Amino acid sequence: MKRAAPPAWHLLLGPAVDAAAFMGLVRAGWHYGLAHITSFAIAGILSALATGLIFPRHPDVRREIGRGVALLAVNLLALFLRGGVLALLVARCSVPPPVAILGAIITSTLVIQRGRRLCAPASAWPADGARARAIVIALGACAVLLRLAYLGCVDLFPEEAYYWNYGRHLDIGYLDHPPIVAWLIRGGTIVFGDSEFGVRIGAVLCSAIASIFAYRSAREMYGRPSALVALALMQLLPAYFLCGMFMTPDAPLAAAWATCLYFLQRALLSGEARAWWGAGIALGIGLLSKYTIGLLVPAVLVFMLIDPLSRRWLARMPPYVAGVLALLIFSPVILWNARHDWASFTFQTSQRLAEAPRFSLHKLIASAFALLGPTAFIALPFVLRGGGERSPAHGEMAAPRRARFARVFTLVPLSVFGFFSLRHTVKFDWTGVLWIALVPALAHAITAPAAERMPGWLRGVWVPTALGSLVAYGALLHYLTLGPPQLPYSHDLRVLPVAWRDLGGQVDALAREVQETSGASPLVVGMNRYTLASELAFYADDPRRAALTTTSQHLFGPSGLMYEQWFPNKAQVGRTLLLVALDAPELDDGRLSAHVAALGPVQEGPIRHNGRIIGQYFYRVARDYRDTP
Repeated sequence: MKRAAPPAWHLLLGPAVDAAAFMGLVRAGWHYGLAHITSFAIAGILSALATGLIFPRHPDVRREIGRGVALLAVNLLALFLRGGVLALLVARCSVPPPVAILGAIITSTLVIQRGRRLCAPASAWPADGARARAIVIALGACAVLLRLAYLGCVDLFPEEAYYWNYGRHLDIGYLDHPPIVAWLIRGGTIVFGDSEFGVRIGAVLCSAIASIFAYRSAREMYGRPSALVALALMQLLPAYFLCGMFMTPDAPLAAAWATCLYFLQRALLSGEARAWWGAGIALGIGLLSKYTIGLLVPAVLVFMLIDPLSRRWLARMPPYVAGVLALLIFSPVILWNARHDWASFTFQTSQRLAEAPRFSLHKLIASAFALLGPTAFIALPFVLRGGGERSPAHGEMAAPRRARFARVFTLVPLSVFGFFSLRHTVKFDWTGVLWIALVPALAHAITAPAAERMPGWLRGVWVPTALGSLVAYGALLHYLTLGPPQLPYSHDLRVLPVAWRDLGGQVDALAREVQETSGASPLVVGMNRYTLASELAFYADDPRRAALTTTSQHLFGPSGLMYEQWFPNKAQVGRTLLLVALDAPELDDGRLSAHVAALGPVQEGPIRHNGRIIGQYFYRVARDYRDTP
């Protein structure tokens, strides 16, 4: 039964009720974050009652329920997307909430109207074939909009703030990572200022590069339909959604990894000699991003040894020229290490190997599950097996060789981490880039599932998974910015990036008070390895000044990573310190008294987010610092 188009006034009913309810709630004293959720719910219920969307009209109840769930998910996505627009306008652009809600309502209305068209008619739900591809691509576009909306609203993670400090102390190398993350952040902040958007815009650009080369790889191997889905997957899979929003070394690494794979594909599968130049350049840039990309080198060697058509490259110059080119691009990092007793190479190799033995293979598997999402993780065996097409091979890029390429360039790097995890701790993000080699095959499995012998039940959950993932991303980002304010946050700020702006402002005011009473500008000391120092500097009133007057716990003995080089102990002798901690025991006299002449009392302050106290911090003043061994 075909639904009649609703009258024009129905289309205006929801936005009008939404705006009126929001303005009334804000005037009544509600926080605008809670007001926009409530007004959206009121308007949605009234609109659904008026248009009859709540009551099933299709004789196939199961299909109607499926469509209803999809519409609910679309509405939630619209809510979270408009929350990002609202937070951006109010918190970052200082637009009054009654004005900002108009832009937010326009955003949610457009998303809902587009979503309803994709979910109708009921007889075509669940979607499949070309319709499913259109929905996945639309969701990929929504993922990009969601990231852009919240890019400048979510407080920086401690790692991002630490890399921003990299950018304020530009160099050709650093202790724990190569320098390209610092260069990207410095470029972004030159253009957009010392803001969350300026720090993270480089991640968006890197995501675009990675997505473009994943698209090109899939198009050359499987055709345009698969390439479009690969483009969407690079926005929707958890690893690449996060990588394309938060500025860490994984962002440029993903761009370089995808680029290198594309040129290696052209060199190894298509026999194109000049593609080795592109692979060498991408490998060199990747080494400036994160040393992990070096795992592609043994993968290339393994592929050459097991693939008969590729063995010819072992006796030809292009692969070796590519290696030399990569080393030339990487040479600044080699030079920095040579000047600093090979500190970075040692930090990433022998120091990690010297850690106490600890089995963590289960954590490696869990991280792969989280980074891929449940559906892609379950699909791994079918995609890795590959090569199931019955169509005739075309040229050198035949189905078995494509499958071999995906397997080798996924499993060789993965086996290194797997072996390492048998006796050492692994980090959550390590395997993120490893799956890029599988994205084209995964996209092909979605567009031509019979080629990968994927079971029917698995084929049917790709679109719901994509929609559900996007709703989950939106819910998390909305929670980090607007709440709802009633939901609790962790008291440990190191867990979630919330309230750093409030804490940074408070500590900056305390530093000015100390300067007024002592007559000298104090050195602010965050009493942990890098988290507090990095966040306090970025969220000070003058971040560039604060980056030169904020350091970490290394003044009292424990490691402070790059802060040890930026703020040598001997250079701080005689200074007044403002010590800041998230836990009172970190300010204990026994730990500090040997390094200073006098200690003030430990004091406590509240940490607020969205006008609500969510935790406490502690501080004390220390005078006349001494560099005591």
